[in-house]
Amino acid sequence: MDKAIADVINSPIKNMLINGDGIDKIHNFKRVNRLIFRKLKRLVATLVLVFLCSPFTGISQGFELPEGKPFQKVKFQLINNLVIIPMTVNDTELSFVLDSGVGKPILFNLTDQDSIKINNVSEITINGLGEGEPIKALSSKENDFKLGAIHNRDQRLYVVLDSDMNFSPSLGIPVHGIIGYELFRDFVVDINYASKTIKFYNPAHYTYKLGRKDETLPLHVIRKKAYVDGEIYMNSGKNIPVKMLLDTGSSDAIWLFENDEIGIPDKNYDDFLGKGLSGNIFGKRTMVSGIKIGSFVLQDAKAAFPDMESFNDIKNLGDRNGSMGGEVLKRFNIVFDYPNGKITLRKNHNFNNPFQYNMSGIDLQHDGLRYISERITDASGVVDSEKKSFGDVQILFENRTRLSLVPEIIVSGIRAGSPAESAGLQEGDVILAVNGKSVHRYKLQEIMHMLNAKEGKKVRVLIERYNSDLLFTFVLKNMFKEKP
Repeated sequence: MDKAIADVINSPIKNMLINGDGIDKIHNFKRVNRLIFRKLKRLVATLVLVFLCSPFTGISQGFELPEGKPFQKVKFQLINNLVIIPMTVNDTELSFVLDSGVGKPILFNLTDQDSIKINNVSEITINGLGEGEPIKALSSKENDFKLGAIHNRDQRLYVVLDSDMNFSPSLGIPVHGIIGYELFRDFVVDINYASKTIKFYNPAHYTYKLGRKDETLPLHVIRKKAYVDGEIYMNSGKNIPVKMLLDTGSSDAIWLFENDEIGIPDKNYDDFLGKGLSGNIFGKRTMVSGIKIGSFVLQDAKAAFPDMESFNDIKNLGDRNGSMGGEVLKRFNIVFDYPNGKITLRKNHNFNNPFQYNMSGIDLQHDGLRYISERITDASGVVDSEKKSFGDVQILFENRTRLSLVPEIIVSGIRAGSPAESAGLQEGDVILAVNGKSVHRYKLQEIMHMLNAKEGKKVRVLIERYNSDLLFTFVLKNMFKEKP
């Protein structure tokens, strides 16, 4: 409306006033006032008419809590260092990774069995990390998102239809999407990694109550991403200041970008680092002497140098030196305060835990379901509820044999030169047991822990290959125990 009024003032009517002279100036002045008044009156009437005739959809306020509710507490699952939260989208209950490295929410892993309504759809192309090409997706507006009492009635989201974009098999539970920036933008987000709870506070009602062990640092929010300053202690003894992306959607510790200051340590090996929207990400796995954030120092820290080809489609890396993921972040309870540009850290019981390396060289994932038969030892025939696997289907026969339908765990990848590869394990092998324990009784991350418990441990793996059962034995090896 300001522009419309400016157009009136800058119209030929204004020139009539300026060019008037003598008595005519007074006459012109009155006439101009009447003309301006009539034109403004017509303009206001037109604006009111447009407003009344346009469909009213409301003004998007983002995610909000009900009036009078200061915060929403949410339980989450911590799986492979990732925060998994429940989210209802258009009345369908889904699971999302809370990913501070993503802007708009992204849905994927939608199968023929999934039923979810999405609104106002158009086709787009999006870029992401990975070695592949940009991918086609759907853009959808005016979607209804709920997280407990938190509500957003007009959320835009993207839907990736590529069936290969699926994190569920490697996490062991159904995961349907990622969501990040817009929750962090609208709330002060208090993530307690120790208790696996998050509190989303209304920023207007949040009061800082800093404990003796809390430390508040500047948080730089640039183009919907959050960065923190720190230091990397290189094995050479050199300390290098770094600017790191805070990425709750990464299960790794830290990724570093090689440059004139930051070089790849001599001790490293080629490794699969993860999966991005545009495909697999590979790089060099290594270790640095330490990471410093504020006054907190993590010694002998796990690190990786991703192949920079994976970032070809990502613009505006700027002066960023890398990213800090869940294996570092889970060692703190963290308050993310995007609105005020602050982050508060308090170390928790995970702080001094050693960093986890894949010493076996095996990657696992769920690959559908399989039947197993077991003799029933319990006279009642009742199965211990704590040992049930997700999706079990059980049938009891008169000869007291139980036939169960359980998740099938397969070797999805194997690192060249690793102990497992040297022992003869192959991609596609079906894992039946580790150290005599049947894997169907355990969660995927528990099985990975069995395979990578500690350096020097002998591991026995029973697998099925081409309908034959084979037993392999190897010893776990830490590639970085001896520093160069």
